[in-house]
Amino acid sequence: MAGHSKWATTKHKKAVIDARRGKLFAKLVKNIEVAARMGGPDPVGNPTLFDAIQKAKRTSVPNDNIERAVKRGGGLEGDGVDYETLMYEGYAPGGVAVLVECLTDNKNRAVSEVRLAFNRNGGNMADSGSVAYLFERKGVVAVPKGEHSEDDLLEVVLEAGAEEINDEGETFEIISEATDVVAVRTALQEADIDYDSAEAQFVPTMRTPVDLDGAQKALRLIEALEDSDDVQNVFSNLDIPDDVAAQLADAE
Repeated sequence: MAGHSKWATTKHKKAVIDARRGKLFAKLVKNIEVAARMGGPDPVGNPTLFDAIQKAKRTSVPNDNIERAVKRGGGLEGDGVDYETLMYEGYAPGGVAVLVECLTDNKNRAVSEVRLAFNRNGGNMADSGSVAYLFERKGVVAVPKGEHSEDDLLEVVLEAGAEEINDEGETFEIISEATDVVAVRTALQEADIDYDSAEAQFVPTMRTPVDLDGAQKALRLIEALEDSDDVQNVFSNLDIPDDVAAQLADAE
């Protein structure tokens, strides 16, 4: 029996991982479709589309899915879906600020799913503008740690507009003005340095540190929000100190 129950648990975990991957693929494909609609289906002349395709490829989205999304968005094949971008704001337990970016074809469904995730996970939605001021729109390029040090990267990207480099564990995040993200990514490409993603994101100007309980509750809410098909990105000012991160790892 023990073997069987272990297999059942493993199977359940795999199902959860597969479902998450499916959702992530769908979100990346949606990004491509919207980028192609906004700026045309040629990634050479549409840097937003180029970066959306690169990110999808890095996440192993099949090429067929990518090509179909480009054609749909560019009006070359079938009717694309008309998505609108919506922003919702709120707080996770412990006062952690949360910005939720939706890309949806059904506003009512999107807002009810976001509200439900907040309500069920101890958070609360806030009025427009009450959380957004804690974030800035920035360019963020993620570079996997390899043979290049922080100083090496800085030398390559400083003139392209990079403002700072943050050590995020397995990757370095290069922060710039949102308008400089293509220049930073291009500088890396010209130096033959691999990067994982390049995009504009909402970056917190100040962070809210949490204890173990606060971290678990905030992460639960973020996970519930990300579970919605309408939610494209969740940004927060959550700060998990090193000792709490170690406790989190032990608790899993």
